[in-house]
Amino acid sequence: MKRVKLRVNELLTKHNLTQAQLSELTNIRQAAISQLSRGFVSRVSIEHIERIANALNIDDINEILTIIDDEKAPGGRDC
Repeated sequence: MKRVKLRVNELLTKHNLTQAQLSELTNIRQAAISQLSRGFVSRVSIEHIERIANALNIDDINEILTIIDDEKAPGGRDC
């Protein structure tokens, strides 16, 4: 089964940012950034994706999210 994997935690590492810093850059609540970075969401706001893309100058949505095979994820879940 395929599913969407958020890559927010990878972005934080790549851009050397904390969740609090990304929250300030995007004006997204820190609790929401925390949930996004841990993958604990069932829905993602397009507005949040746009804010993250604008704040980090991202042109390719694959940097923010990707599709994975669930069977490859340890324990059946990867985010």
